Amino acid sequence: MSASDPSCIFCKIVEGKIPSRKVYEDDEMLAFHDINPWAPVHFLMVPKEHIASMAQVEDRHQALLGRMMALAPRLALQEGCRPYPQGGFRIVTNTGAEGGQEVQHLHVHVMGGPRPWAKG
Repeated sequence: MSASDPSCIFCKIVEGKIPSRKVYEDDEMLAFHDINPWAPVHFLMVPKEHIASMAQVEDRHQALLGRMMALAPRLALQEGCRPYPQGGFRIVTNTGAEGGQEVQHLHVHVMGGPRPWAKG
């Protein structure tokens, strides 16, 4: 990990200072279950590098974000989403206060499972 923010809860999770229920981990990203799930399947995918939001993404992040999007379907199925087209999942990235972002570390919500969901 090249950069972290010592006050960021997701950086603390990435560093293992706060426990999480891991879904996936590699050198550049971590996926873990949301502690307040909105759907039967709800996990977050975060880059290990502290990037505050999509608004701070740079060209150098293209490969990482592409890998995250390519990995999301496999992890969704692994965690219990039914296959497309009858099943499926939602990918959501909130950006900034008006976009509903609560934690200032780029994260992708992957949500799925039978409806109705608690939110979303």
